[in-house]
Amino acid sequence: MTAPITLMAAGEVRAALEAAARGDAPAAVHALLSIDPTSWQAIEHRLAALGTTLPNLITTLNRTETP
Repeated sequence: MTAPITLMAAGEVRAALEAAARGDAPAAVHALLSIDPTSWQAIEHRLAALGTTLPNLITTLNRTETP
């Protein structure tokens, strides 16, 4: 069983994705660095199960953004 992702970590992932979509790299990095190690491993595991990584997800989201 995969470890749980804390609510705080889930919020930080969301903040990172929103910041990346705005093009605010420093805010995205800050949010990602705020994620605890256990949640980070769980996030990576879940993304791997979906066949992706966080950098790939961000790139995909940025490509689908409407101007």
